[in-house]
Amino acid sequence: MRVRILLAALAVAATASPAALASGGNPQTAGLQVALRAQGLYHGAIDAVSGPRTVAAVRAFQRIHRLPVTGLADARTRRALGPLGRPLFGSRILRRGDFGWDVAVLQFMLVRQGISVPVNAYFDGPTLRGVRTLQRRLHLRVDGVVGSRTLAAIVRREPVPVASRHLVAAKHPSPRYGIHVVRAGESLSAIARRYHTTVARLARLNHLDPSHYLLVGTKLRVPTRHRVRTVRTAAITGSVTPVRSLLDRWAARDGVDKHLVRALAWMESGYNNALVSSVGARGIMQLLPSTWSYVETVLIGHKVRHTAAGNVQVGVAYLHHLLADFHGNVRLALAAWYEGEGAVRSHGIYKVSRPFVADVLALSHRM
Repeated sequence: MRVRILLAALAVAATASPAALASGGNPQTAGLQVALRAQGLYHGAIDAVSGPRTVAAVRAFQRIHRLPVTGLADARTRRALGPLGRPLFGSRILRRGDFGWDVAVLQFMLVRQGISVPVNAYFDGPTLRGVRTLQRRLHLRVDGVVGSRTLAAIVRREPVPVASRHLVAAKHPSPRYGIHVVRAGESLSAIARRYHTTVARLARLNHLDPSHYLLVGTKLRVPTRHRVRTVRTAAITGSVTPVRSLLDRWAARDGVDKHLVRALAWMESGYNNALVSSVGARGIMQLLPSTWSYVETVLIGHKVRHTAAGNVQVGVAYLHHLLADFHGNVRLALAAWYEGEGAVRSHGIYKVSRPFVADVLALSHRM
């Protein structure tokens, strides 16, 4: 549809204090939540904050796969999650076409910085543009590759610990902190009012004497239990409970393998109907307006409402058409979805399309 290390640095992050990590829990947990969401077991926001819902989803997954039911995402459980269960963030260089747990963590951290990307564990075009945006902000080489320098900069900005054996859900959420850079004319009392706290608390957090002047450019730790960042992240990574039922319903109606439909929708949007790509592809199935019009006028013969259900209906109808057009060859149909029917007929599967096709097929066996 659209042609689309490192461990040493992370060892430093692993020693960060709980307060330093509290700006959003352990980002590695976001990778776990994404993997569980793809299985239809976790229905909360992708927020990297461990808690009862995450543990319950891990336990449910372990029961389904006849693993010891511990609620811990140990190595055995992560292996059972398939391509979404590995590798942990920081264990490899990331570039376009990669797929896995670490990509989901990267996407979560991009979203938390206000950079809109799908959180689906696939390093696609939007994720590439998001990485470049972050690199520009951090004054790094803008190459779209998360190598050692970009990774180190991310870790300094938002520590990502690596659990030695398990990813364990916390019993109680930690207090959250962010960073405020002092600007000209600001006082400690004004900053305290902005973050709904007290001067005394800010002074304790930052080892300051409240009677002294603040220097412009000073970085202060501030409580961030206000709603700005949380709402933005939750809006992009919120609940997807109804999506799988929509996908399954239209897959059954059109006679398409529901596991293939689930995997394709996941790779396109992470089940996010609010997602709009830079070229105008929209919704759960990431459909271009031209594709939507073609399905309405040629394939099904009537208008379809632009809702989540409509997006799935049109997407599944188009996938059904591609499968028929390529005589049931799933690889060619997926390549045509990604690069266009004409391109596949004229040139075969492009090199850039191969990771997408392989990842959808791998994921379809786990969904």
